[in-house]
Amino acid sequence: MAESENSKDLISVLWSGADILRSKMDANEYKDYLLGIVFYKYLSDSFLIKVYDLLYDEKPETLKVALDAYKEALADESAEELKKQIKSTCHYVIEPELTYTCFADAARNNSFNREQLQKAFNNIEQSDPLFVDLFTDIDLYSNRLGNGDQKQSDTISNLIKEIDKADLLHSDAEILGNAYEYLIGQFASETGKKAGEFYTPQAVSKILTKIAIAGQEEKQGLSVYDPCMGSGSLLLNAKKYAKEPNYIKYYGQELNTSTYNLARMNMFLHGIDPENQMLRNGDTLDEDWPTDEETDFNMVLMNPPYSAKWSAAAGFLQDERFSDYGVLAPKSKADYAFLLHGLYHLKSNGTMAIVLPHGVLFRGAAEGKIREKLLRSGNIYAVIGLPANLFYNTSIPTCILVLKKHREGRDVLFIDASQKYVKGKKQNAMTDEHIDAVLDLYTKRETVEKESYLASFEDIEKNDFNLNIPRYVDNFEQEEEIDLDDLLTSMARTDEELEKTQGEFLSLLHQRKCEELQNIKKFMLQNMFV
Repeated sequence: MAESENSKDLISVLWSGADILRSKMDANEYKDYLLGIVFYKYLSDSFLIKVYDLLYDEKPETLKVALDAYKEALADESAEELKKQIKSTCHYVIEPELTYTCFADAARNNSFNREQLQKAFNNIEQSDPLFVDLFTDIDLYSNRLGNGDQKQSDTISNLIKEIDKADLLHSDAEILGNAYEYLIGQFASETGKKAGEFYTPQAVSKILTKIAIAGQEEKQGLSVYDPCMGSGSLLLNAKKYAKEPNYIKYYGQELNTSTYNLARMNMFLHGIDPENQMLRNGDTLDEDWPTDEETDFNMVLMNPPYSAKWSAAAGFLQDERFSDYGVLAPKSKADYAFLLHGLYHLKSNGTMAIVLPHGVLFRGAAEGKIREKLLRSGNIYAVIGLPANLFYNTSIPTCILVLKKHREGRDVLFIDASQKYVKGKKQNAMTDEHIDAVLDLYTKRETVEKESYLASFEDIEKNDFNLNIPRYVDNFEQEEEIDLDDLLTSMARTDEELEKTQGEFLSLLHQRKCEELQNIKKFMLQNMFV
């Protein structure tokens, strides 16, 4: 089967699993069940394939064959050695009766037991720090699954049967990862505003990643950091454009625990080696991280919550991330706090790309002081205005700020991409053609009429360090001049036509009234002699 067909089939099966839950709860809730159980199937199937490979040095024909071989091996006296070997490779061990293959058989035979699935989740979570609390959002005893034990159990059983149709044995990590990404995107579409917590549209992700990785594609051991990683999709984009994707080290932090768990699953489903995942559940602004491992990165990618509130406590003025600026981002708008956190963790020769609301370009007070300091230091490299209504959680237009730590020159490239989109029912979208056009303007780094402007530091200083894009890129379209004589003649002609039409209408109305009066007279005369 071709890879694209396999991918479509996989997406189709996984999405049909959502139909089982859709009538019972909203997408923001059922995504946890669906994605969590898909992930357990992935762990179980990968485990059986690995066991068979260790035993026979080849891939099994079916998962049932692999399960039987595993059961047989456990009866052998070298079983403990085999378990140790698997644990060192997979970081977990699954007992035969807790494999997804067994659960699917039980579901088909109407003998599925929720307690066994819960036990399986618990075992994985306790097997390695990598998996701690990973399935915590899946409540197998929730009333949302149905009224009473039997209906709840049937819902999970039906979901297991449906997802078992997904052929992971013949799907590589890329196909499975892409299918998972597709599901996350679909959930984002269904959940609307809540989607901002976990999803950045692929077009925006592509622009951010290609800008940040430019010139670093061939670096072995490339490090990428997202302090507001959501589902991890933005982080994982680096894999698509790096020449040595297997050596990328991923660092990410996420405040929302459910979303953090989603990111961890997403990493595994994309085949990312556990040693290359450094993910943390925590508050990016309240406590700096990372602090004791690698602390600066080749790429920093961010799509933080826009104009979020934060404490802005005076103690942060001594925090190394913010201390150079003398002021803090305001309590009601943490945009610059996120930006400065990201910049602090950028390597001296790295690139950072962050999505923010346009207010960061022109707001004054503390934000104005921070912006001026960044501009005087040459940190702001480019400003790209995006179209409105690209995101699920907001319709406002946003912009990308590209930052560098140390560079010669303090010029800033402005790009107006606000009209590069196709209109959609719910959201606007940028096509590959639009994305390539933006990246081409960014790479050329020159003034192009109505599209981009390379501003000198003096230009920016004259504008009082205001970076509002229309101050630099004039995209005003001159309307065609109108001949006043022609316009007056046309208006006079229109007035004549209106007068004529009005006269004809009144004549018809009068005629209609006369006919009605005649009919009334006839009716009365006829009824007088009845």
